[in-house]
Amino acid sequence: QVQLVESGGGLVQAGGSLRLPCAASGSIFTINAMGWYRQAPGKQRELVATITSSGSTNYADSVKGRFTISRDGAKNRMSLQMNSLKPEDTSVYYCNARAIKDYWGKGTLVTVSS
Repeated sequence: QVQLVESGGGLVQAGGSLRLPCAASGSIFTINAMGWYRQAPGKQRELVATITSSGSTNYADSVKGRFTISRDGAKNRMSLQMNSLKPEDTSVYYCNARAIKDYWGKGTLVTVSS
């Protein structure tokens, strides 16, 4: 089992920045990749960014050039640096760890005001 805890959400003005850390515990040696997803009210959950154990990253087109995902060598901490935030980035952001199955955190709310 893997447990994930997100933090760092909050209210920010458009153009501002936030950093979302995610801490993993439990069977972290089983994790192959980690990532961030988000879900806005009335919409489906969507991928934001992922990072593999080897450090390969993937970003949604909507956040490329603005968001950066990173992971420390111990594999138990990951973060999403979000710059130039837009009102359409407002969502609940979920940390994900992919092992033999997907694990999810409880989510953290990011609100971007115009």
